[in-house]
Amino acid sequence: MDTVQDQFARRLEEKGISISSMLDQFEGYYRELVSWNEKMNLTGITEREQVYTKHFYDSLSLAFFIDITEVERMADIGSGAGFPGIPLKIAFPHLKLTIVDSLSKRISFLQHVCNELKLEGVELIHGRAEDIARQASHRDSYDLVTARAVARMALLNEFCLPFVRKDGIFAAMKGNDPAEELSESKLSLKELRGQLEKVESFSLPIEDSARHIVIIRKTGVTPVKYPRKAGIPAKSPLL
Repeated sequence: MDTVQDQFARRLEEKGISISSMLDQFEGYYRELVSWNEKMNLTGITEREQVYTKHFYDSLSLAFFIDITEVERMADIGSGAGFPGIPLKIAFPHLKLTIVDSLSKRISFLQHVCNELKLEGVELIHGRAEDIARQASHRDSYDLVTARAVARMALLNEFCLPFVRKDGIFAAMKGNDPAEELSESKLSLKELRGQLEKVESFSLPIEDSARHIVIIRKTGVTPVKYPRKAGIPAKSPLL
């Protein structure tokens, strides 16, 4: 264990998360991310300490505010290079994780990562969230659904809430204060049976940049008309 990993592990230990036995997997993930990033655009962050802080630690911050040990099925929508889903799966191996992403190259990368890290119980789906959420095996099915830096809340609610089971949680991971987004997303929350529970705030270590996690409770099953056909929510968000 070097300084970067030691600091990473210690900061998480302070939050009650022990990942010391998973450090080899995180390092393997880092190596594959940097290697594949030379062939395709996965991330603008490749410096090792920054990856551990801005991607790995940031992804695991969800577990500071939600008890992941109580979560069985989790879906990560628009996961990109696998954040926050893959770091959470490494730290909490019991999770049954589904990742949905619209770019097949990213799904290929994530399949490679899962193979290399020997991660089991991960389903990788190439497709649009609006289409996948209409499938019976995914609709109203997940205990926890996440999205990290994907879109504004009015749009995210339609992408993500249809996946969440009644009484389950949708957690949107944001950088800047989401107050304005939340104000404009009241209609979409109501339509998609979501209720804002709280917004948690913290700062990333080292660079001290702000992070916010919007926690929404699903209050009922998704109305039949949602989500609308792929592409429509982005062109005409529920405002």
